[in-house]
Amino acid sequence: MTDLKQAALDYHRFPIPGKVATFITKPTATARDLALAYSPGVAEPVREIAANPDNAYIYTGKGNLVAVISDGTAILGLGNLGALASKPVMEGKGVLFKRFANIDVFDIEVDKRSPEHFIDVVKAIAPTFGGINLEDIGAPHCFEIEEKLIEALDIPVFHDDQHGTAIIIAAALLNALEVQDKRIGDVRIVLVGVGAAGSNALKLLLALGADKAKLRAVDRVGVLHTGLMTGGLADLPPHHAQFAVETDDRTLEDACRNADVFIGVSAPNLLTAEMLLSMAARPVVFALANPDPEIKPELAHSLRDDLIMATGRSDYPNQVNNVLTFPYIFRGALDCRASRISEGMKVACVKALAELTREPVPDEVLTAYGVESMSFGADYILPKPFDPRLIERLPKAVAEAAAAEGLARQPYTPYPRG
Repeated sequence: MTDLKQAALDYHRFPIPGKVATFITKPTATARDLALAYSPGVAEPVREIAANPDNAYIYTGKGNLVAVISDGTAILGLGNLGALASKPVMEGKGVLFKRFANIDVFDIEVDKRSPEHFIDVVKAIAPTFGGINLEDIGAPHCFEIEEKLIEALDIPVFHDDQHGTAIIIAAALLNALEVQDKRIGDVRIVLVGVGAAGSNALKLLLALGADKAKLRAVDRVGVLHTGLMTGGLADLPPHHAQFAVETDDRTLEDACRNADVFIGVSAPNLLTAEMLLSMAARPVVFALANPDPEIKPELAHSLRDDLIMATGRSDYPNQVNNVLTFPYIFRGALDCRASRISEGMKVACVKALAELTREPVPDEVLTAYGVESMSFGADYILPKPFDPRLIERLPKAVAEAAAAEGLARQPYTPYPRG
């Protein structure tokens, strides 16, 4: 761990501080070049944009520029450490956007006084960007912030902690259920941790056909049931109340009994051996707490030889990793100049991811991961991040969904991959 700490600090410090920079896209070798880049030549695109704001997409980098914005209230698993402390994470997000989808990023850390202040800041700077990626903002404020910014702006606004995680969970689950010969509308699903990621994962699973009556959402108060909404044990916030069901289940132990699926986006070691053993035949377990999952894979596999297991870690099979989603969602949205990111666009991304996983794996992916074979099954329910087919398939699927919903403002034109 000491070696990793020093290596991480050195990586961020040398040879220059930070992980991202800017570069110039036009010639600057002559006096004429500079006259075109700045005064007097720059006045011409200024006039064109003043006459028609859409011309900003033609004459500036707006159409390929995303703001990654945080207030530092929910940094990874580290908590509320403030806006400035979030900067390494926001720079890291910029690295992933650029590496996987050739999208330019400005990271912006907002030292906010209130959610309203944060919203006002983002609205004020939004003309600079083609899209807004909200990051590491604590619940429940993240819901209000995203909702109000979507209403106010005509560019895509996407809180990745909510939707990116939900998309990858949904794609992985569709494939895991396929391997287990089960269907999403038939299975009992338990989800623990109904925060930003958990609540949106449940909404997306419902959109894909899950039966709400078979869902058991579990948070600090236990199973979210309708009795909690009628003068009972708790006053449920809206992001919890929408998943309350009529049930006698009250504890996680109750919920896991005969469940087909366990999804954890919560805390280490919450799923006990007894709970896992009580689940239905051929269960699916997504233990996504990082770095320590809700149940250790070694323990889970020692107890059940019929399960499919996924974690958020790269050192086990089936890593549930947001990098498979957000670069491609934004790439598709930018390339058709979508006004927002809809539920239909997210569902399209889920289905494209799931379908891609079931196809033969290219040799270049096998070489990158140092293996002789890789195929759809219990240990391969999601594509690998370095799969070149992701950039070919996912943005196109997202853009086609945007066009079908009337959200695309131009035909899909793939941006150069760089």
